[in-house]
Amino acid sequence: MSIKEAAHAVMKKAVQVAPDKWMPGATPDPLIRQKHGLIGTPVSRLDGPQKVSGTARFAAEFPLERMVYAALNYSTIAKGRIRELHTAEAAAAPGVVLVMTHLNAPRMTRVPLFGSNAKAAGGDDLPIMQDERIHWNGEPIAVVLAESQEQADYAKSLIRVAYEAEPSVTTFEVAKASSEQGVFQGEPLLLEIGDAEAALAAAPHKVDVVYRTPRHNHNPIELHGATVAWDGDELIVHDASQCVTHTAWSLAQVFDIEEEQVHVTSPYVGGGFGSKTLWQYQVLAAAASRLAGRPVRIVLSREGVYRIVGGRTLTEQRVAIGAQADGRFDALIQTGVVGMGRHNNMPEPFMLPAKSAYKSGTFRLQVEAARMDMVGNTFMRAPGEAVGTFALESALDELAVNLGMDPIELRIRNEPDKDPTSGVPFSSRHIVEAYVAGAERFGWNQRNPKPGARREGEWLVGLGCATATYPYYRMPGGVARITLTNRGRATVSIAAHEMGMGTATTQTMVTADRLGLALQCVTVEYGDSHLPGVVLAGGSQQTASIGAAVTAAHDALITELLKLAGKESVLSGLDSEDVIGRDGYLCDIHKPDRRESYVSLMARIGREQITVEGTAPPPLEFTHWSMHSHGAMFCEARVSGVTGETRVTRFLGSFDCGRILNPKTAASQFRGGIVMGLGLALMEETQFDERKGRIMNPSLAEYHVPVQMDVPEIDLIWTDIPDPHAPMGAHGVGEIGITGVGAAVANAVYNATGTRVRDLPITLDKML
Repeated sequence: MSIKEAAHAVMKKAVQVAPDKWMPGATPDPLIRQKHGLIGTPVSRLDGPQKVSGTARFAAEFPLERMVYAALNYSTIAKGRIRELHTAEAAAAPGVVLVMTHLNAPRMTRVPLFGSNAKAAGGDDLPIMQDERIHWNGEPIAVVLAESQEQADYAKSLIRVAYEAEPSVTTFEVAKASSEQGVFQGEPLLLEIGDAEAALAAAPHKVDVVYRTPRHNHNPIELHGATVAWDGDELIVHDASQCVTHTAWSLAQVFDIEEEQVHVTSPYVGGGFGSKTLWQYQVLAAAASRLAGRPVRIVLSREGVYRIVGGRTLTEQRVAIGAQADGRFDALIQTGVVGMGRHNNMPEPFMLPAKSAYKSGTFRLQVEAARMDMVGNTFMRAPGEAVGTFALESALDELAVNLGMDPIELRIRNEPDKDPTSGVPFSSRHIVEAYVAGAERFGWNQRNPKPGARREGEWLVGLGCATATYPYYRMPGGVARITLTNRGRATVSIAAHEMGMGTATTQTMVTADRLGLALQCVTVEYGDSHLPGVVLAGGSQQTASIGAAVTAAHDALITELLKLAGKESVLSGLDSEDVIGRDGYLCDIHKPDRRESYVSLMARIGREQITVEGTAPPPLEFTHWSMHSHGAMFCEARVSGVTGETRVTRFLGSFDCGRILNPKTAASQFRGGIVMGLGLALMEETQFDERKGRIMNPSLAEYHVPVQMDVPEIDLIWTDIPDPHAPMGAHGVGEIGITGVGAAVANAVYNATGTRVRDLPITLDKML
């Protein structure tokens, strides 16, 4: 059976869900049906001119009077206590204003750990500089404040420390001996359906292998930093943050003040990827500022980011698949262990893709966590899915070789018609269409299934594919404010974030289309904890969260306008579901000529502006539907037969992410995710000295990320089929791009050479 025949059979049986409601109790979003206006058109980022001209002010660029600069000194043991700490020489150095250690730091409570409260933002829940204890190699032990950064950096080098080391667990093999059940977002990472081990043993065809992925560190271009000041009892923090409201609440807990007394702003963020939440440096800057009575600017060095900001942890994954001769799965097993810090709770949830990607007669999925004395690991673009798909999709490729079957056909034969582990229907799933379109565009039919069969000079050439998948999220807490003026201009205010992905631009487009205004007549305010809403930029959920909140606020605004318009209005008798905004007018959705402009309506009621707030309904949609972004990843890799060097020369991502709101910014997100996935596949690895628990390559000179010559031209296509059950019909696009890339590259390398790499990254030593 060909790929197209297999795809046709699956699509013919696919359950089609009527696009009547985007969640229970809600009316259809007219933007799903709308084909005019801004939605779906490529719009350049509205903040582009500010960024390229240098007028965009980032966290470490706020000038404050009498500001001092901070430098951190880090521990060099993994566990123990400070026996001696000599700071007098540093305190006497030129320009030094303060040296803060556990001996003189103000009393502070623990940072609330992310997940412990709806507003908690802490990367770990350790007491910060409150005693002489050391918990990981790299923990801050002193803060130096000085009149210049150079003076602070010099003075910290004068601090002398003696430690009393204690036995620590820094070896993964030792930690595995006492691993515990992993828990992610309050749910145990364990799922069993039937007896998967028995089904595997009985299956006529099987693979049963172990895959490993290393630690990864965050490397956003903008270093982690903040400008901090106290105004009486009010704490002002200009931060580089993915969660301004969460940070404000958490800092209030640390300093025992009211949440309203903390004001966090973050208008621009130069990359986050999961790392820009609340870490010890913001707390230390605020504490030192309070002690010194002066504003503080703190910017971590690149090494400092590695020392105190968590990254992706290492994984060891067993994947076993048992199948019949026709390729249909009898058993799907993905289990293993991840390393985790002692004072955080982020077991890398690598089993999540296997919960919904394929149907199988039985399942066994489990993640265990091995506690280690190391910096708390944290979220990193597609946590779980990025490394989980490497193992799962590599194993599928190995099974396809075992069966002598095309790997795309194998995937399509195991395509589920409903969520295979929860039993609920998919809200929207068009991955088969994505595979068919991607295979045709990429030239998959030219692939020779025999490894090593294609050679061009010294280069062995192979093609590989993999499925990308990432769940849809929409967290509660979406509240938006809309202000409409008598000049027909609107401002949307919500405590959301712009980290370079185009959020503000896309939401300006959505609001403009929803109100029927020109793009230049709409402003979106964001990045300020004093704005409404508790919105987190993470989990590819911000667009849905903002969209649902803006939808609610828009409905409240139209309801208020119609009420104020009264019986004199041509729209009298209509409610918010009966009207639509178009060209500066409110129109009867069925009779567009029955309309009144915003300017006319506001003038008639004598109002300069109207302000309303709307609260998004609870995120019930994913309790009724299985909701995911999907993608089909295609890679061409070349491996030198002389040196073993691996180069990716072509890459195509074919995505199914619901409606694409702004093709220009969405393409940037897809492409950026793929580039990050190429780094995961070929070069990224944190070198961790298991003797000392110390990260040994804390710089971009030694921690390798893709550069221009490593990245080929990346082709992108998408289905653009709206999900009727998601706000605006859209799924997240921020993290789907990195998933599946590692496996697509590894599978292409196997097709090129016959060498199966199961331990990332794919480096020269593994190819020779």
